[in-house]
Amino acid sequence: MYYRNNNRSQPNRRFANNNNNRRFSGRRVEKKLDERLFVRKAEQGQVVEAYIPTHTFADFAFSDELKKRITERGYTIPTPIQDQAIPYVLQGQDVVGLAQTGTGKTAVFLLPLIDKLLQHPSERVLIIAPTRELAVQIQDEFRLLVRGLGLFSALCIGGASLGRQIFDLKRQPQFVIGTPGRLKDLSKQGRLHFSDYTNIVLDEVDRMLDMGFINDIKFIIAQLPEIRHSLFFSATMTDSIRQVMQSFLHNPITVKIKSQESAATVDQDIVRMNGRNKIDVLHDLLVKEDFNKVIIFGRTKWGIDKVARELETRGFRVAAIHGNKNQNQRQRALESFKQEHVQALLATDIAARGLDIPNVSHVINFDPPADYEDYIHRIGRTGRANKKGIALTFVD
Repeated sequence: MYYRNNNRSQPNRRFANNNNNRRFSGRRVEKKLDERLFVRKAEQGQVVEAYIPTHTFADFAFSDELKKRITERGYTIPTPIQDQAIPYVLQGQDVVGLAQTGTGKTAVFLLPLIDKLLQHPSERVLIIAPTRELAVQIQDEFRLLVRGLGLFSALCIGGASLGRQIFDLKRQPQFVIGTPGRLKDLSKQGRLHFSDYTNIVLDEVDRMLDMGFINDIKFIIAQLPEIRHSLFFSATMTDSIRQVMQSFLHNPITVKIKSQESAATVDQDIVRMNGRNKIDVLHDLLVKEDFNKVIIFGRTKWGIDKVARELETRGFRVAAIHGNKNQNQRQRALESFKQEHVQALLATDIAARGLDIPNVSHVINFDPPADYEDYIHRIGRTGRANKKGIALTFVD
């Protein structure tokens, strides 16, 4: 249930003297990050170096039917990774795409593979994403692009009805989109045969490895057909990621998009507690007029739920998302936030990558991130599409 605050200017002081405010932050960060990393002014007037694409979407060799859908979706000028990678995918080459989230990677694999399946409907596509939310996002975009084209998909993710997923797979959809654990489970039950899929996408591979899916990924790769079209996307490249890449791809083309250390459009600062209760400080920020669409990050599921309950008690409209929420709860929370039915979305780092939520005004790090890479992904939820955003980090 979401609550509307009718008198948001006055904090509820029954929480002010709570000496247990540290409990909201969960366990301590073992290696404290330098506070100076959290302070940086947005670079006004020089947000992003201009990129001049060599193509428009009309230039790509897509079918006329797909071009109509692309136009309806408002795609005109491709992003850098779309401009550089789509021609290689259309040629059937294996591709490594190295780019941060929010750069348009989904269209890089969806558009050419949809076009391919329109010409060769007997082929099959398997798309593997690290989180349920990213898989749902890919599924939603797929459905918009193939409306009326006779292509279908099955979404196979944890936290959702297994029976429904088995039913959808029996219909022999051309596209299967899922998370590693659920895909592996369906395979072991004999409901999904990886050898049937000649077009494979691994999206956000770095995140998959961070979440402990390495053995599931190896299990799936081992069962794929030898002759296949493979696409691989990651924000970073480490030795472990490179090992997966080498076992997965054949003579790939690498497209690397230069990214800044942190978003130039994000104004970053710290908020010192100076002995104040963190909930009271958060309250006093949320009552400000410009804090209209805020993501609040915490370290633990328990801590996020605790903060959400206290904010609701104070009259704020909030929703929470973390790994203990089932899929329906997570989707409802995201939709409520996207549609601005709630002011704030409280999240663990499960929401830090891959989600494209427009017009987020602020990111607040109620708890500090575990490392600087997590910090960059968190604050990347604001300041998107060259709009200015603000990131605030609470420090003692």
